[in-house]
Amino acid sequence: MFFKTATIYTKPIYLFTRMKKIVSNAGLILMMAAFLAVQCNCSKGSSSSTGSGSGGSGSGGGGSTPPSNDDVSFWVTKADQSVLLQKQTSLLAFGSASGTGQTITLDSTQMYQTVDGFGYTLTGGSATLINALNTTDKNNLLNELFAPGTNSGSIGVSYLRISLGASDLNASVYSYDDMPTGQTDVNLNNFSLAWDTVDVIPVLKQILAINPNIKILASPWSPPVWMKTNGSTIGGSLQTIYYDAYSKYFVKYIQAMKARGITVDAITIQNEPQNPGNNPSMSMTATEQANFIKNNLGPAFQSAGLTTKIIIWDHNCDHPDYPITVLSDAAAKPFINGSAFHLYAGDISALNSLHSQFPDKNVYFTEQWTGSTGTFSGDFLWHIKNVVIGSMNNWSKNALEWNLANDGGFNPHTPGGCTQCKGAITLDGAINRNVGYYIIAQISKFVPMGSVRINSYTTGALSNVAFKTPSGNTVVLVLNDSASPQTITIVSNKKTITSVLPAASAGTYVW
Repeated sequence: MFFKTATIYTKPIYLFTRMKKIVSNAGLILMMAAFLAVQCNCSKGSSSSTGSGSGGSGSGGGGSTPPSNDDVSFWVTKADQSVLLQKQTSLLAFGSASGTGQTITLDSTQMYQTVDGFGYTLTGGSATLINALNTTDKNNLLNELFAPGTNSGSIGVSYLRISLGASDLNASVYSYDDMPTGQTDVNLNNFSLAWDTVDVIPVLKQILAINPNIKILASPWSPPVWMKTNGSTIGGSLQTIYYDAYSKYFVKYIQAMKARGITVDAITIQNEPQNPGNNPSMSMTATEQANFIKNNLGPAFQSAGLTTKIIIWDHNCDHPDYPITVLSDAAAKPFINGSAFHLYAGDISALNSLHSQFPDKNVYFTEQWTGSTGTFSGDFLWHIKNVVIGSMNNWSKNALEWNLANDGGFNPHTPGGCTQCKGAITLDGAINRNVGYYIIAQISKFVPMGSVRINSYTTGALSNVAFKTPSGNTVVLVLNDSASPQTITIVSNKKTITSVLPAASAGTYVW
């Protein structure tokens, strides 16, 4: 909601409307004069919050009643886990007094990218574990994850990545057109989504019943092995003679999912095209990707009337030269919506560098894992700074953590797949919320799809990012990764609030 610069008169006028029914005009004038005098004396200055709450909330915190026009709600997660996405009880109110500490100044007239959403990869293994829950637990968990963030107890996940075929976090490797060794199927007569109809599609349909607007990105780890140079699920390249067949494979997948009520908003060409050691995986050079798009995939989508976005790269920030090469191909570029990044190498600023060269193309952040050997504190602070605040401040339209769920042994995974990938939740007889849950929840609960990043700049070293939501709320996420509490003054429309953000914590301010 938009806060008003003349809020001093809001409550008196409201009371005037109510009281004129029960008092005389003369009495009303006297009462209003007295009330205004008190109101003017009490509304000057600003309030500050030094409270950090106590305890944690495994279900994503308490209710999220929207603040009044003047008041700011404040949600904190501390890296030591003593406070987990908890709404603070101290009232923060805008005033005209000068602030103290580090200042974050907002300028909502400077707008940047529109946000598509925040979320996770719903791997095949994640879907299997979720689908195995009893009906009550599954319904409760999916509502907690995917209902709008304004709902009490929900974290408002609005974007999902899924694998097109198996990823390495499936129990086994498969494609949608597997053939006996030595046989091919260029017309895709044996194409089938049968593997996904067991768990992935049923879970997706239940998620869509909760949030019909959630965006879905599909990424392949490998095409059918009969299309590859080495005939293996691991490594190899796509044979040029099967470029046309593979294009049809994408088209059939999107159409088959649509027939089941699932709209695939975007696809990437290949997950981590420079990582041929995973199972499944495939190598693809930038030149190969450009040729595939301009000669086969782009025209195939166009011929089929598909509006599904084509996104390139889908790998680390250390090689922005790859998407630059693809986007520099004049024939491929018109078919491309944008480029996707991970951050296992390089710097998040690569997204901004690419955007500067190709401002008409989007950038996305599609994967970052938390591992079994990491700490909550280290992962939470690093991911909030880089994956969430960093990607948003460098023009990304989304921010996604890696797998949504695993069991206590970090299963399932393929032979040779990731054995240390920690899900946002662990499902092993109980539902445990891990660091990945809170990394995304700290932003997804408050910044829905369609929000716009606005300008925020600081006099200090605190990482921050700000948004205006479709409903008119302003949201500011601030990270204090130092060892001491920090006093923060947020300036918006010439009014200020002052707050104390605890050491090693993230705070989300909403008004």
